[in-house]
Parts: sequence; C-alpha cells; structure tokens
Amino acid sequence: MTQVVAITGAAGGLGRCLAETYGKAGWSMVLGDIDAEQLHTTVEALKKQGVQVSGFACDVRRDEDVQTLVSAAYQTYGHLDCMINNAGVATAGAIDALSLDDWRWVLDINLMGVVRGCHAVAQRFKQQGHGQIINIASLAGLMTLPGMSAYNASKAAVVSLTETLHAELAPYGIHVSVVCPSFFKTGLGNSMRSTDPGMKKFLDHLMTSSLLSAEDIAEFTYRESQRERLHILPHRQGRRWWWLKRLLPGVYFNIMRKAAEKAKQREQPRRQEA
Repeated sequence: MTQVVAITGAAGGLGRCLAETYGKAGWSMVLGDIDAEQLHTTVEALKKQGVQVSGFACDVRRDEDVQTLVSAAYQTYGHLDCMINNAGVATAGAIDALSLDDWRWVLDINLMGVVRGCHAVAQRFKQQGHGQIINIASLAGLMTLPGMSAYNASKAAVVSLTETLHAELAPYGIHVSVVCPSFFKTGLGNSMRSTDPGMKKFLDHLMTSSLLSAEDIAEFTYRESQRERLHILPHRQGRRWWWLKRLLPGVYFNIMRKAAEKAKQREQPRRQEA
C-alpha cells in the first residue's frame, strides 16, 4: 500500500522540498498552504514528476482548514501515514519592542498551527494503530539567541509538545519527531516581523551563508525520521551548540550575554534617534 503524507506550509521553501523528497520516495500526499497560487504551481510540478498529490488552501490559524487537509487524505487515499506540521513564520525584536500582536501572530502560527495538526491526526492515528507526526521547529527552540524571544518561545514550545507526544502516543504505535534546523536558504525572512534592522540583517546573512539548502534539510529529515529519531538536528554546528548548552551551561549563557550586549549597542542609537 502506498504511504500518504500531509504537509502544511508546502507551497515553497522547506515544505515544497519535503514534498519533493517524499514524492521521490514513492509517497502520495495532500499539501496545504495559505498561498493558494504558489501551492497550485507546486502541485502541478509534482504531478509532472508522477507524484499523486492534491493541494488545499490551508491557513493553520484556522481549525477547520487543518481538519479539512487531514480529512482530504482519508477521503482521497483511505488512510494517512505521516503528518508534517511545517508552516511557520519568524519574528525578531527586543521584548519591549515587539508588539503583543506580533507575539499572538507568531504563537498562533508556529505553536498553535502545530497543535492543530497534531490534534487533527491523533485520534485517527490511534484508531488505525500507527502513524508518524513530524513537527518542524528550529534550533531556536533549543537555543536562546537574544532579541528573538517570541520566535524562540514558539519553537521551544513545539519541542516540548513533541517530546510530550513522543511518550504519550508511543503506546499507540505513533512516532513523533521534532526537526530543529539552524537557519538555511529559505523564504522565511520574507515574512519576518522585526523591530531590529540589525538583527534582521544578521539573520538574513545566516540564511544565505548556510552550507545546507532546503533540499538538504528535507532529505536529512526524511532519512532520520525513517529511523524514528526524536530530535532531528540537520546542522552539525547546531548539534555542537546544543551539546555545549547541556554540558557547559555556564559557558553557553556567558556567550549569550555577550550577544545581548552587542544587541544593546545596536539598540542605543535607535533609541536616541527616536
């Protein structure tokens, strides 16, 4: 029986690369994205590659959109084997500079969008006795780079959610993984809400200078998820930072404080101008 995957945020970037990777492996799929036009382009490209795929407008802030995407998989293929909660956005800015509306925006998409995806498949996966959930977080969910509190918190919550469900759903034959890539070449910066031009410039540099592409991240994710890894960290440097934080927390947080001091120096001229 052909395996079926559902992917949110699948019109471009990592989501599209995940769809292409799973398609090459012979999976059928249902894809969701808020950008219906770009999603149509992605779906048509996959069909030309021989992939069985359907696309659906899906805003992960809407319960019914996520439920519709999951239901479509069962209606079309009769089953669903894997749910990838990929849709996400980015924010950057000091705690007193980023608006509460921006906090609500990033949490509703990055955290609650994942919660909605997990909630939509949990009961169905329990009934069928198997399934896999892959939540796309970020290295920011494990690290604490100053000036990104909202984004960090949203991704850390996804890590915690995944670790909880990894244990909670295991007795039902359901495996749950969390992917924590560092920054890589993607369009995430296009939708970023930032009050710190210097931080945005720095993050853009990290994205464009990454040694790993979205294709690399997708292939690593597929390979490691097939091995049923809980934490999937594609970047070698990211794995090193995570080990440093756990083994030498004093050293790690000293580095973070120095980073915060640099952020303060960038911020002072802007406050004086204001």
